[in-house]
Amino acid sequence: MYESVITLATPVFFAMIGLELLWGWRRGRNTYRVNDAITSIGLGAASQAAGVFLRVLRIGIYAWLFEHVSVGAWPADAWWALPAALVFYDFCYYWHHRWMHEIGVAWAAHVVHHSSEDYNLSTALRQTGTGALLGWIPYVPMALAGVPPKLFLVVALIDLLYQFWIHTEQVGRLGWFDRVFASPSNHRVHHAVNDRYVDRNYGGILIVWDRLFGTFADERDDDPPVYGTRSPLRSFNPLWANFEVYAQLARDSLRARRWVDKLQVWVRRPGWRPADVAAADPKPAFALARRERFDPPVTRAVRAYALVQFALLLGCTVHLLRMQAVSPTGEVLAYFAYLMLGLVALGGLLEGRRVFLGLEMFRHALTFAGVLLSGGWFGIASLAPPALVAIAAIAAASAMAAGWAGRGLSQDPIGSGARA
Repeated sequence: MYESVITLATPVFFAMIGLELLWGWRRGRNTYRVNDAITSIGLGAASQAAGVFLRVLRIGIYAWLFEHVSVGAWPADAWWALPAALVFYDFCYYWHHRWMHEIGVAWAAHVVHHSSEDYNLSTALRQTGTGALLGWIPYVPMALAGVPPKLFLVVALIDLLYQFWIHTEQVGRLGWFDRVFASPSNHRVHHAVNDRYVDRNYGGILIVWDRLFGTFADERDDDPPVYGTRSPLRSFNPLWANFEVYAQLARDSLRARRWVDKLQVWVRRPGWRPADVAAADPKPAFALARRERFDPPVTRAVRAYALVQFALLLGCTVHLLRMQAVSPTGEVLAYFAYLMLGLVALGGLLEGRRVFLGLEMFRHALTFAGVLLSGGWFGIASLAPPALVAIAAIAAASAMAAGWAGRGLSQDPIGSGARA
């Protein structure tokens, strides 16, 4: 059900993104960049695809706890069940969200959502692919209290879908609404790295939780929000976006001399480092005044090429979500790997890195040879001849377009790595 609702909601998301883009242009306040928006939406697509394999954590554990440990079951058809469950979920979500900002390994998953240096509706889609690993824990109280799994899924979707519209700079203050509900103004604060705004406004639907528990901050005109993270991602690579902080935690844990520090790295506040590790590898202090957005120069041809290919990959993502329920796991995994290959290649091209042109050419060659040799596509054993010819022709034309668009790409600097 979860994947089906998200798939159905996707056209609405894109329609709203289009309206926000047009409204921003009309007002002279465009908040979109092609490279960042593709990365945000691509991370959302990757998150949904990864969720196919992690659904057992998202709902399986909850269902088991409800079945074997709960004190009873809520009457799901009672008039009060849905609103009560929604408030219960939003309360748990507040603590879940706060926990993700206060524990290193939880932040490693959640940081993906904060890594954009722009703030618009595409940012709402910028979701982690690993959040389900620990994200089920804060909702255990709902299972123990007897909220049925189907009702839990319904309120989880309501809470998630509500939060889409608050990721915008095009809506100002909303008076009394800002004092009760999560709103664009309140959530802009949450995504900001300014001193007064860091780790504030965790509420999903209700902002009253922040007011009750001392984490609320009001947006101020004299201190406009600056978005992103204090250790910027500086990459459009979706894999690196998902694993950068995990890698940093692992490096610090391995280099720490004391065993207690090796463990503390994962559970202390984000940014905490053992004294010996910090002394051997100091990091520059955060300075808002020196903040510059990551925006490597690339040609219009590269941006246009990336947009077209990204649209094709989004279509493939929708197809994966539809075919995964009736296809072998191995085939779904292969499809997921193909999609990630494409997203990684496009991210590298948008960073202006020529090495990723080879990866993109390999993807098109794989597509061309794969459909002609197999006669099918992921989830489709046998394609009609016109469809085979069309896919092969698209792959060939895409390869030629990539070669033409990539003529101006530069070679990677030595040692630039995934974070360049």
